[in-house]
Amino acid sequence: MSASVAVYRNIYTEDRFRQSYGTEAKTHGGGQRFREKIAERCRCSRAACLHLLRERVPIFNWLPKYRLKKWILGDTIAGLTVGILHIPQGMAFALLTSVAPIYGLYTSFFPVVLYMLFGTGRHVSTGTFAVVSLMTGSVVEQLVPTPLQLNSSSPEAADFEAQRIGVASAVALLSGIMMLCMFGLQLGFLSTYLSEPIVKAFTSAAAFHVTISQLQSMLGLRLPRHTGPFSLFKTLASVIENLPHTNIAELLTSLVCLAILVPVKEFNMRFRQRLRTPIPVEILTVIIATGVAYASSLDSNYDVQIVGHIPAGFPSPRMPALHTLPEVAGDTVAITFVGYAVSVSLAMIYADKHGYSIQPNQELLAHGISNTVSSLFTCFPSSATLATTNILESSGGFTQLSGLFTSLVVLIVLLLIGPLFYFLPKAVLACINVTSLRQMFLQFQDLPDLWRVSKIDFVVWLVTWLSVVVLNVDMGLAIGVVFSMMTVICRTQRAGCSVLGRASNTEIYRPLENHNKCYEVPGVKILTYNGPIYYGNRSFFREDMSRLLGLTPERIRSREKARKALEKREREAVNTVERGVANTSFSSENEIFKSETAESEVQAVLIDCSSVIFVDVAGARLFIQMCIDCQKVGVCIYLANCNESVLKILTSSGLMNYMNPQHIFVTVHDAVMYIQQQKEQPPENTNTVWV
Repeated sequence: MSASVAVYRNIYTEDRFRQSYGTEAKTHGGGQRFREKIAERCRCSRAACLHLLRERVPIFNWLPKYRLKKWILGDTIAGLTVGILHIPQGMAFALLTSVAPIYGLYTSFFPVVLYMLFGTGRHVSTGTFAVVSLMTGSVVEQLVPTPLQLNSSSPEAADFEAQRIGVASAVALLSGIMMLCMFGLQLGFLSTYLSEPIVKAFTSAAAFHVTISQLQSMLGLRLPRHTGPFSLFKTLASVIENLPHTNIAELLTSLVCLAILVPVKEFNMRFRQRLRTPIPVEILTVIIATGVAYASSLDSNYDVQIVGHIPAGFPSPRMPALHTLPEVAGDTVAITFVGYAVSVSLAMIYADKHGYSIQPNQELLAHGISNTVSSLFTCFPSSATLATTNILESSGGFTQLSGLFTSLVVLIVLLLIGPLFYFLPKAVLACINVTSLRQMFLQFQDLPDLWRVSKIDFVVWLVTWLSVVVLNVDMGLAIGVVFSMMTVICRTQRAGCSVLGRASNTEIYRPLENHNKCYEVPGVKILTYNGPIYYGNRSFFREDMSRLLGLTPERIRSREKARKALEKREREAVNTVERGVANTSFSSENEIFKSETAESEVQAVLIDCSSVIFVDVAGARLFIQMCIDCQKVGVCIYLANCNESVLKILTSSGLMNYMNPQHIFVTVHDAVMYIQQQKEQPPENTNTVWV
């Protein structure tokens, strides 16, 4: 099947096209428009209030539209399944945060309820997340380090736990306040600076930190927790050094738990399409391990570390340790960005999969309120979680209502069942922590595809991963973000300039290095630059342009000297003949050289600005300097495909004082047709183009 297109129209410069098709400029000023927008925003009505309520509290938007018969069963099963999983994971991730397990249960309850009210992700499960818990635990260990000798039943132990949860709650409070401030400033777009390679490399490397930090609990070693740079290697060296002191009973407990958890979780993953709900192996392991530890008195007979007292009932409100806010502020920034980026990424993945949209700024509000309110009930920072979100979606959840059933399961445990986990060995929770990281370790499988698609993104992944593993979590993340931004800057600096050629009998122009059947238009050098022109790359842009046009200082000086000599002879000659259309301020210097210019030499330079997304002041001044240099060698400059912002900056910078405004065209082909007709036909016939 073949098709063809034929177009016969006028040649359009930017001015002519704007006169024919442009929008009329509004007469009122910017200040008046601003006042009108403010007045419209401040106008209050019943409809506006209801719209604002539904927008900021999304449950009022989706709950009236809830399809009870179609969705309630899926939401119930998914919510109950995730709630059962929250119980062991909440207690396990509390160990990562260096606080008592009961606080992990609190963090698995309050954020779930609050996100159900304010969140826009229908398949997002919030609560404790391994990476956020690890980062928070590092802050807690720095401010309240673990004493080597501490009796868990002494009053000092209770005060010690209160100090720790005070610091963790302070981090949650400050993180929530930061998110609320970001929401007020509409900074939801900041999550885009954590690109997919950065997030995947960061979470994968953090999984190594989590695994190494749990070795001491799995081996029954009582070691201080290392923080700061090289903490992973310090912890690993400390564990290896103390291997002779391994508690055999806890080692056997860990091996048995891993032998159960790993195969069953693998079974759940492989047959997730056939299973209505995954096997709740974590909660089953917790129940069985608690029963065995109680029957065998593992704590007293074999010195096995157990969870200890878990108070029953609802937590009373308590203010976080506000005096620690200045000390935790720096680390909280990293925790906030990681938690928000992971949460929004997960929400977007499942929103795209199920055909709905989320609002990044509303997600800031939801997680900000969740962390702020939860911190008043002794909770540590929360976010969306990888494992429970995946299970929520695969179990058939439809809406945020599944969070109601999840919170009911956790609430029952808090009110009634919690004290029964007194004899639960901590080694079991450590095994649950390690096995929950399966998805993060499997992200190494993406590396071959990443290398094939983009080697730069592969390097970003590798640098981020190595930085997090070698240094620490927050510093490695910062290095990854900075390195990723540097790659973007380097790519804009080295965007590259290409010479375009025309495909025969078409208006299509493509780079000659990739299309050898295209040809250069005689006497016209068509150039395109594939990036912005700003202070960071102006020197590279000028170097490429000078190389392609041959604008060496020697050539400019020699041609300028020849021009001045010719002008002197022209003034003395009486019979001077002016050729071409009169345009004394812009074209006379170029026309003088036509008699001396060979047909093969470049007489006009056309710059295709279609890939130039923006120009700053330095770039605009560079355009002016290029115009001056080209005029000195008798070459006229034309522009095409300029977007509105680029054209506005070039015009405002005074470029029109150095080039003809009628030399700016809508398309490259318009400019080429104009240049060719200027050479071949009288000016009055240069107003149409045939494609």
